[in-house]
Amino acid sequence: MSLDDVLLGGTNLGVSGPPPPGAPSGAPAPQSRRAPAIGAERAARARTGSGACGAGRRGSSVAARGSPSPVSPAWQGLNAPAMGLELYLDLLSQPCRAVYIFAKKNGIPFELRTVDLRRGQHLSDAFAQVNPLQKVPVLKDGDFILTESVAILLYLARKYKVPDHWYPRDPQACARVDEYLAWQHTALRRNCLRALWHKVMLPVFLGEPVSPEMLATTLAELDMALQVLEGKFLQDKAFLIGPHISLADLVAITELMHPVGAGCQVFKGRPKLAAWRQRVEAAVGEVLFQEAHEVILKAKDSQPADPSLKQKMLPKVLAMIQ
Repeated sequence: MSLDDVLLGGTNLGVSGPPPPGAPSGAPAPQSRRAPAIGAERAARARTGSGACGAGRRGSSVAARGSPSPVSPAWQGLNAPAMGLELYLDLLSQPCRAVYIFAKKNGIPFELRTVDLRRGQHLSDAFAQVNPLQKVPVLKDGDFILTESVAILLYLARKYKVPDHWYPRDPQACARVDEYLAWQHTALRRNCLRALWHKVMLPVFLGEPVSPEMLATTLAELDMALQVLEGKFLQDKAFLIGPHISLADLVAITELMHPVGAGCQVFKGRPKLAAWRQRVEAAVGEVLFQEAHEVILKAKDSQPADPSLKQKMLPKVLAMIQ
C-alpha cells in the first residue's frame, strides 16, 4: 500500500507539533516554566483583570507575576506533589494554542510544561505516566488529569468563571458554541491539519513525498470546510456565535493557522473570513495572538527528523492525519 493510499482515507481528531517559542533546541527533556510575560501593556491589563471583551474575574495572572520560575527537569508524572494547575503544551498543536491563549487571556495562573513533539518527547515512558494516549494538551490540576482540548477549555471556563461570552449561560447561545465544537473535529480540524502535514510536515520534517494529486484533494476539502465555516457559522455576524468572541472563534482561528503556517492563503478572496480574523485577533490581543502562533508560522522552517525518530513517529502521524 502506498503512502497516498494510507493518507487519503478515514478521519482523525489528533494533532502534533514542534516546541513552543523560546524552548531550548537541544534540551534533553520537556521543560517547565511559568507562562511568559508578553509586555507591559498586557501585564497591566492582567493585573486589573480587564480584557478586550469585558472584565475578567481574576485580578492577577502568571503573565503579571514577575520572573519565571526556575527550569525544572522532566515532569515527575502522577507521583509529583500537587502544584496547582499545570498545562502540558506544544504550540505547533492547535489545541495547545487554544488552551494557552484562553488561559493567558483570562488571567488563569498555570505552570507551563513544554512538550517537544518533534523530538518525540510525547512518546517517552515519563509522558505516558501523565497521558497514556501520548497526546497534548494535558491539564493537571493537583491529582486531576484532563486530556482533551475542548474538555480542558470548558473546565477552565467553569472553574475560573470567565466572562460569559466565552461559553454563554444562555442555553441557545451555549448550544451554538457546542454545535460548532462538535462539527469542527471531523471537518475544519481534519482538513486544516492535513493541509499542514501534506504541504509541509511530511515532505520537510519526515522526508515523505506527497503526490500533487493528494495535495490537491486535501486543499479542495479544506476549501469546502471553509465554505461551511463562512456560510453556516459566520454568515453576517461579527463572530461565529454573535456579537462577542466565544470558544468557537478561538478554536476556529487556531485551526486556520495550521494551513496559514503551511503557506495556504485561506483568507484570500474571503473578505468576511478575513474581517472576522481581524476581529478575533483584536479581541484576543495582537501581542498574545502573535506569541501563541510564532511556532506554527515557522513550520516551513522545520528541520528534518532524526531517522530513528522518524521510524517511531511516521506510523502515528499517518494514523493521525487519515
